[in-house]
Amino acid sequence: MEKKTYYVSVHGRSVLDDPQATSYEWVVRATPEEVDAISHMLELLGEKEDSTFLAYTYPWPDSPEDTVNSSYQSVLDDLYREIYRLGTEETRQLLSRIGYEN
Repeated sequence: MEKKTYYVSVHGRSVLDDPQATSYEWVVRATPEEVDAISHMLELLGEKEDSTFLAYTYPWPDSPEDTVNSSYQSVLDDLYREIYRLGTEETRQLLSRIGYEN
């Protein structure tokens, strides 16, 4: 299947094919299926962020901070690894600088 250029915003939780539509942080070359996977990861990241917020808003004594954060961090790491894998050369260079490499 043919790959196309997409513009990913982790902060904005979006994957678009129009660079003018909104701001973005990363550029990837992906198939529609790969874009769907990134979109799913972005949704999951939002869900983890919401549950992390609730855990800190309504803390339970048996929910240690590292346990709450680890689930969110795991999804974030997977997302950045996928962006690195599909990223343009510039995207990969930038991600390498912050420690996200394959």
